[in-house]
Amino acid sequence: MLIVDAVLETYVAADFDLWPVADSPPGRLLALSGELSSGEVGTTMAVLTSYNKGQRERRPRAPEDSLEQVGRLLATECVIAPGGLRIRDTATGVTAVPGCCFGLEDWRDWLDLMKGAEPWLGHDPAPRVEHAGAVARLWPDGERPEGPHIDLPLAQLPGLLGSVQDRLVGFLGAVEAWAMSHTPSIAAAVVAKLDEDLTLSAPLDLGRS
Repeated sequence: MLIVDAVLETYVAADFDLWPVADSPPGRLLALSGELSSGEVGTTMAVLTSYNKGQRERRPRAPEDSLEQVGRLLATECVIAPGGLRIRDTATGVTAVPGCCFGLEDWRDWLDLMKGAEPWLGHDPAPRVEHAGAVARLWPDGERPEGPHIDLPLAQLPGLLGSVQDRLVGFLGAVEAWAMSHTPSIAAAVVAKLDEDLTLSAPLDLGRS
């Protein structure tokens, strides 16, 4: 069975103290959905607001409160989110995690497989994908083509990515509830910003070329 999750790297949330955050999950990758606890949403917001600081000053100062911290998202040109899609094959035990510099904002690049393309998936560990007939063959470490791989049937990809999107839309709802509690004056704007910049709820283009 193939399981595809949208995940966020949580390393930068370790020492965050402006609001409650949850303990980091194994591997420091948090799967996003509407089922996250308030503390887990707090973790995602700590990560996102720490990575996106708006117009950076020469010597940026620490935000004074939660409102100023979350407001960074509205001030930044385009939100970036460390992470991406994690692919797990429960039958073989092989897992492919997102490569560095391929952020969650790029998650829709996986749609290019439906058009015959082979998207770049980041580096370190440099996951690599190529077409092999009716499947897309994914190596968790592209530098080791002799190593274990995951075969993604192209016929299953629309359903897998659709499920990812459903969970991401649920995540937006969890963010809205969190923001209404912590920064109500900008809650709606923050949700709209994340939705637009990470392209979460827009229809998926699942057509083949």
